[in-house]
Amino acid sequence: MHVPERTRSSITDPSAARALSRCDELAGITSMEGGILRTYLSEEHHRQNDLAASWMQEAGLSTRIDAAGTLIGRMEGREPGLPALLLGSHLDSVPGAGRYDGPLGVIMALEVIHRLAPHRDQLPFAVEVVAFADEEGSRFGSGLFTSYAMAGAWQQDWWEHTDDQGLTLREAFESFGLDPTRIGEAARAPEEIRGYLEAHIEQSTQLEEAGRALGVVTSIVGERCFTLTVTGEARHAGGTAYHHRRDALVGAAEMIAAVEEIGRRREVVATVGQIEAAPGAVNVIPREVVFSIDLRAPADAPREAAWEEMSARLHELAEARGLRLTVEEFLRAPAVECSAPLQKVIAAAISTTDDAGAEDPLHTYSRAGHDGVAMSEVTEIGMLFIRCTGGISHHPDEHVTAPDVALGIQAFEAGLGAGPQLKMGLADNGSGQRVQLGRLRPSPRPPDRSTSRTSRRGGRSCPRSARSRTAPPSGSGST
Repeated sequence: MHVPERTRSSITDPSAARALSRCDELAGITSMEGGILRTYLSEEHHRQNDLAASWMQEAGLSTRIDAAGTLIGRMEGREPGLPALLLGSHLDSVPGAGRYDGPLGVIMALEVIHRLAPHRDQLPFAVEVVAFADEEGSRFGSGLFTSYAMAGAWQQDWWEHTDDQGLTLREAFESFGLDPTRIGEAARAPEEIRGYLEAHIEQSTQLEEAGRALGVVTSIVGERCFTLTVTGEARHAGGTAYHHRRDALVGAAEMIAAVEEIGRRREVVATVGQIEAAPGAVNVIPREVVFSIDLRAPADAPREAAWEEMSARLHELAEARGLRLTVEEFLRAPAVECSAPLQKVIAAAISTTDDAGAEDPLHTYSRAGHDGVAMSEVTEIGMLFIRCTGGISHHPDEHVTAPDVALGIQAFEAGLGAGPQLKMGLADNGSGQRVQLGRLRPSPRPPDRSTSRTSRRGGRSCPRSARSRTAPPSGSGST
């Protein structure tokens, strides 16, 4: 594989080599033949926490498991009990996952701790590494349980979510050794936190196409998901003339093409990921088709405008063929802006590396959801993207290079004010004044429950038992 000249000096960085090796170790914790699978409140969850805790303790961190199952390692600052800057990501996975989505962010945070440790008596904050356990939502059909618990936005109706074996979330908590009555203890007070920073692979190709290793995340995508049911009439395939047909599948096909056309033209991401036709016989005109739409954009306004046009067009297509169309929304999540101060800190940190174009870092939005969506309810968030080969994620071919990871670790270290080259970081902005971070909102705001929130990564969308969760294809996004 070709390594860009400006990053060639980072190939032998021991921190990057160790980080990738530990991602390999975590990949060995699996219950899925031929692939990676680590789900919430499972035996793999226990094993991933044990392994990651051993690495945290090796780095000199005190460790604990919070009331939702999140692993937390803490390094005190210049005095005990200071508010903490949180670094981390998640350790759970989708079925058939790659090695880096989530774990790389946790392990890079640990490598930064190794570098920060000699400066801990100068840090005006504590540093905590957090390893969330249910970002993907692969088991109970809904993600971000553990980060919403930390943000103080746990919803009581989540206890009745069930997995594929019919086990409720409450039952799984108890089996894991957690006490559902103590879930509120996972919540962090805003004054305890200085901010949340996450390094994550970019599950797209913006960095790769720009020839950059690192990027600044400006926002996390807003998303709406729908189940659409198209109803026509089942009749004999051979005996029914075209002008008598009310073919639900042909109508749905026209609608799906319209979804893509409108999405492309309006520059929003619109995906039909699931479809099912009934009765499903080769010689019967389809009576009913159910399909999904996943609609995403970096801001809410363009997404809403696109959906208004789509909805009107789909109903027009249905009416033209004598079909009935019903639409059920099952997820609505607003776009989340990353903190402007943290964006500046991350950009300044990237500028200290020898990444191509580092003096003018690439700014891009995340096309997938992350734990930062939940954490934004209680603190300011920032994200650093690492180039991912081909943008492939949620797939065994997911790949990052050691030079890129080395640059990411260097940038993270610099952003915390401990890097030798950086004069403006979270510890010091170059004028002897700390970068001041505060909550974006006056109080935690729970997610929109006007519709039932299901997995942001395509878990249980079309509400039929025949629709099983499967590993997304090469190139899929995260949430």
